[in-house]
Amino acid sequence: MTKTFLTTIFLTITISINAQTIFGKWNSKNDDGTVDSVLEIYKKDGKAFAKVIEIMNPARKDALCVDCEGIYKDKPIMGLNILSGLEKDEDEWSGGKIVDPRNGKTYKCYIKLVKPNKLKLRGYIGVSLFGRTAYWERVNQ
Repeated sequence: MTKTFLTTIFLTITISINAQTIFGKWNSKNDDGTVDSVLEIYKKDGKAFAKVIEIMNPARKDALCVDCEGIYKDKPIMGLNILSGLEKDEDEWSGGKIVDPRNGKTYKCYIKLVKPNKLKLRGYIGVSLFGRTAYWERVNQ
């Protein structure tokens, strides 16, 4: 009985701690509010990165980032690292960049966990006043 109780407490604490992090799998929605891809945010060398791990539209599974520039040009969107180099700054991650495979543009960005399962992402040019905000929801596992 005690073992079961302690195991339950341990699992509850573990799930709560994991829900308080930006790391994991997130749903990205298109302009009409439909989930169009799943992204995984991961940590490497103390910085946050994200890559596309699933594309919902079967016709786009093999799509290339044709409008992208530089190292992203004509790369498959599946597996593409769209977020790079974000560093923790108090309650947000900033100082990195995001590539939008829909239009090929690269923006400065920051991300912030606003609820355990909701992430605010702000992409901008110059200062954050001139940009766009998106919200990603954590993938239910």
